[in-house]
Amino acid sequence: MNHHGIAALHRRADRVLPRIFRDYVNGGSHSERTVRANRRAFDRWAVVPKCLVDVSDCDLSGSFLGATHRLPFMFAPLGFGGLMCPDGEIRAARVAASAGLPMAVSTFAIQSLETLSRVPGVTLAAQIYVFRDRGITRDMLRRAESCGIRNIILTVDTPITPLRLRDVRNGFRNLTRPSVRHVLSMAAHPRWTAGMLRSGMPKIGNLAPYGMGSNLMEQARNAASQIDPTLTWKDLDWLRSVWPGQLAVKGIMDAGDALACQKAGAQTVIVSNHGGRQMDPAPSSLSVLPDIVEALKGETDVILDGGVRWGGDVVTALALGAKAVGIGRPWAWALAAGGERGVRSLVDGLGGEIRDVLRLGGMVDLASLRAQGAAALRPVR
Repeated sequence: MNHHGIAALHRRADRVLPRIFRDYVNGGSHSERTVRANRRAFDRWAVVPKCLVDVSDCDLSGSFLGATHRLPFMFAPLGFGGLMCPDGEIRAARVAASAGLPMAVSTFAIQSLETLSRVPGVTLAAQIYVFRDRGITRDMLRRAESCGIRNIILTVDTPITPLRLRDVRNGFRNLTRPSVRHVLSMAAHPRWTAGMLRSGMPKIGNLAPYGMGSNLMEQARNAASQIDPTLTWKDLDWLRSVWPGQLAVKGIMDAGDALACQKAGAQTVIVSNHGGRQMDPAPSSLSVLPDIVEALKGETDVILDGGVRWGGDVVTALALGAKAVGIGRPWAWALAAGGERGVRSLVDGLGGEIRDVLRLGGMVDLASLRAQGAAALRPVR
């Protein structure tokens, strides 16, 4: 499948997916101003071209999440990713393994940690919410460790689920069974529907051990209501005490919160506004990145999540201090648009774009980009 950019994958995905799942992936909270802000933030920066540098070779490898990876990005946690196409998360995991990049498994994944960990060569991180029932959280940590997973990603920006108008219109997380309107929408998207029927009725496989419902919609509603709104920094200390591996904290948008994560023993902070799905209005992830990087003083890794669509976006985030970026919606769109071939096109295309921008900027690896830092960029007036 030829790469025509993430926007083309998005357009094709919108044609393939029934409305309820298309809106779930694309939508944000309230006015969706934060969704738009994440993209606009990248338009405020340009990478300065440099000439007469030998750029015949270019190495994109870098270290983050406690290991060296061949590309400076990862698949961010994506709820219901397996609904983008049959066995979608397995297909994405195969691409991640072959490309040498990590994949975060959402608590709300259709495939379980155990299933995905059996994909040869894959490097997984387990995304964790802290539930009201700490026994469930403990068991998810146990399962992650038994799967050989060394990184967990604790998402901390969801004490409540705010109004998401698209989901409300579609009854997502309100209804427990598909409505007539849902059935008609699925019938209008025969490619998606036929694939799902062949693979059986989907459920949230990662939550199957905890009895949260008999079908996907019931599971989604019940699990969302179980995320603990009383979570505090003491709970982060508790989690650090019971998890022996690497800890990343996702959803950090404030330098003081980032320092508190560092104090609690987190190895990584993920700067993220949940793709505009939580606080609205909120700053773009990119706009707060420099302050957080400066506060952490290189002692804790920083990953940028939110709004990345082009290789130049990745270069911009790395120049401003991120060790890597997370991509979420793009791998959902790629799965819906073309299955495994679509995801492979996404990864190859994004890697090629990063390489193009680095070389035209007179840089041959990520170390040379970090040496220049923000000096590699110019603000766009």
